[in-house]
Amino acid sequence: MEVQGKIKMIDDTKTFGSNGFRKREVVVTTEEQYPQHILVEFVQDKCDLLDSYNVGQAVKISINLRGREWVNPQGETKYFNSIQGWRIENLQAETGNSNMPPVPPMEAFEPADDLNEEDHDDLPF
Repeated sequence: MEVQGKIKMIDDTKTFGSNGFRKREVVVTTEEQYPQHILVEFVQDKCDLLDSYNVGQAVKISINLRGREWVNPQGETKYFNSIQGWRIENLQAETGNSNMPPVPPMEAFEPADDLNEEDHDDLPF
């Protein structure tokens, strides 16, 4: 699955427990009629993927949905969901070089019907 949008917030990497579990969160705002603010967590070595991204960048994040069950001390069963990212891509890079002018459609070009085959140029190719 994937989530697309602009980065609203990137949190610092946090380390938990004696085993050194690492987690880093990013919030992406979707660009649709009713924008959603989606919190995606990156864990362990995937935390470093966010280092080269900044607030405001348009990105596509590949995600997995995670769910877990927990029984509290009173014996009640609770369920929790999380959205875990495993890849992030910059969407601006996919749009190509913005300095290039747009290319007109093929219909805009007229065929060269008045070409005289006997006229040659002196180009070697």
